[in-house]
Amino acid sequence: MNMELKVGEAGRSGNPAGSVADGEGEPPRPRPWRQPFGSARLPPRPPRSLRAREGLQTRAGVATAAPSCFPECGPLFRILFITSTRLGDAVLSTGLLQHLLRTHPDARVTVACGPVAAPLFERMPGRDRTLVMEKRRFDLHWLALWRRCVLRRWDLVVDLRGSAVSFLLPARRRVVMRGGRRPGHRTRHLAAVLGLVPPPQPVVWFSDADCDRADALLPPNGPLIGLGPTANWSGKVWPADRFVALFERIAAIMPGAVPVVFAGPGEAERAMARPVLDALPGAVDLCGRLSLPQVAACLSRCALFVGNDSGLMHLSAAAGTPTLGLFGPSRSSEYAPAGPRAAFVEAPGEPGIAPIAGLSVEDALRAATALLEPSATPRPVPVGAS
Repeated sequence: MNMELKVGEAGRSGNPAGSVADGEGEPPRPRPWRQPFGSARLPPRPPRSLRAREGLQTRAGVATAAPSCFPECGPLFRILFITSTRLGDAVLSTGLLQHLLRTHPDARVTVACGPVAAPLFERMPGRDRTLVMEKRRFDLHWLALWRRCVLRRWDLVVDLRGSAVSFLLPARRRVVMRGGRRPGHRTRHLAAVLGLVPPPQPVVWFSDADCDRADALLPPNGPLIGLGPTANWSGKVWPADRFVALFERIAAIMPGAVPVVFAGPGEAERAMARPVLDALPGAVDLCGRLSLPQVAACLSRCALFVGNDSGLMHLSAAAGTPTLGLFGPSRSSEYAPAGPRAAFVEAPGEPGIAPIAGLSVEDALRAATALLEPSATPRPVPVGAS
């Protein structure tokens, strides 16, 4: 298959990757985040000197305070950040990016990732450009990436893919994550690349325009209950009728609750979501209609999100929404949602192989209502597990 490396240059807020010519435009600056349910906005961005001391504000919080791991090099600190092709893994890596932006507030960051994950970084402050890697035969996409990066001297290369490309680029410092599966949560593995303990939590970047789009699509009244009935393979998909039954049980204790159904683009995703939409005629259909920053803005408006182990689940947790992940044959010890109010519930049986059909509505409801209680402490993500 003849696929090319597409490069998305930094542009004005809202421009997708690849929409601005190479070297043109300035990266978008983050705008004040809007809290869910109409609460007050955060104050305007402080002066640059204050931001350098206090860190960059994000929707899900401020990255962990820590001294810089690497010395500043000249007036412009250039970072190459090579992250995942999959959305969920890319979301989990945003905590590292936010840490780097905090410790190097004037850095210019080039992100290399797959096409599905690329829109996640559109609103990221300090983004210079996004290099979208389309997979090619014989791993030639790595050669294409090397060609795009070799003529620039990098102050820091962070490679979360463990590729050889990182060692062939001119860089003052490089940190490369080794490959292979190992026990423990993914955020802990990512944090170890920079020696961060505890791991920084994922974040998500979106703008006021994204919030305005969410306001136009979502009803202003009633608690919104986000449902994510899709996943990247059928073994992780909880039966649609149980999503419907779970929402009806939640609506019984939350009068006026409105279901909001999320799914990715494409007919396969819509086919998984269609039985839920058909059974809940009053549901808001957001399946494949929005950009990732707009999806994040909509998720931030939800009182609760319940979804299969998927990129949407991780995006919801990063947005700070109370998020319940449903697990069967995938391992919650590695990929449970990570966020300020995130929890998971597993099907009974051996972790990592238990069929998700064994997960009951009652167990999911118990975990969901615990998340909805303001005084409840969510089940912690086992990021320190060995």
